[in-house]
Amino acid sequence: MIKNMLTGLALTLLAILAPVQAQAVKEFSFGILSTESSQNLRQDWQPLLADMEKRTGIKVNAFFAPDYAGVIEAMRFNKVQVAWLGNKAGIEAVDRAGAEVFAQVVNSDGSIGYHSMVSVHRDSPYQSIDELLRNGKSLNFGMGDPNSTSGFLVPSYYIFALNKVDSKTAFKNIRGANHEANIMAVANKQVDAAVHSSDVLERMQARTPEVAARLRVIWKSPLIAGDPLMWRKDLDGQTRQRVKQFLLSYGKGPDAARETAILNKLTLSGFRESSDAQLMPTRQLELFREKTKLEADAVMNAQDKAAKLELINRKLAELQRAS
Repeated sequence: MIKNMLTGLALTLLAILAPVQAQAVKEFSFGILSTESSQNLRQDWQPLLADMEKRTGIKVNAFFAPDYAGVIEAMRFNKVQVAWLGNKAGIEAVDRAGAEVFAQVVNSDGSIGYHSMVSVHRDSPYQSIDELLRNGKSLNFGMGDPNSTSGFLVPSYYIFALNKVDSKTAFKNIRGANHEANIMAVANKQVDAAVHSSDVLERMQARTPEVAARLRVIWKSPLIAGDPLMWRKDLDGQTRQRVKQFLLSYGKGPDAARETAILNKLTLSGFRESSDAQLMPTRQLELFREKTKLEADAVMNAQDKAAKLELINRKLAELQRAS
């Protein structure tokens, strides 16, 4: 009897002292990057999120914000736990919001990247970026959100930094908006040229071909890594496993035809596993842009400039070693 009591007591103590396995949350919010109007994004993403909710058994709330920073800040304050972001926004989420990359989008053609583009109206006399820059003082230009990889970072480097041109003064007027708004502004001749991404243009070609047909692309960037899917590092393991398994298998199971149709509206074929390593080229690009801007600064104190350039070169070397 005493032996049985001791055994029972030991089991009770083990139950108390054993680490508690974190349970899957009952619901979470999925942040969606502000590349287009919330109405269009909701229309395209909601069927996938509804499937995610059904397959994971966890309620999924779509979260939209008017700009990229809104999603990043929501993730920082735990109002968003999982999100679709761009690479530059992903860096902000890693550095400021305790997030990490776990997957990456795969395009409808199987590629894992996209492009930044500049378009003019099809009636425009301008045929190249060089022509735009030469006539910039009389032109209105549309840039993207400051946290956008394809809308801001990539054109800032390849169009402005490499040409030693200050984007703030290169044009008569410069305005910032999301990709869809920039495409509409060019189509309606509200700006002379604007930046947008290739994937948003593809979606508009499918949704509103008459609008997309008014554009003519005059510049395309090198390939940019496909957008990352991210979650907060403190999201419990069960929820992570369910969400990741759902995304990586989406469009490949017994209901593949229906799921593929949903993915096609997002100009995707599915998702693949990824990590923070995919952000490294974008980190390097941002540092190169800063370095180019510093080197062209003729006003800064030489000692301060040398110190800042040394710091940037050190960071670039660290990234190179890490890669």
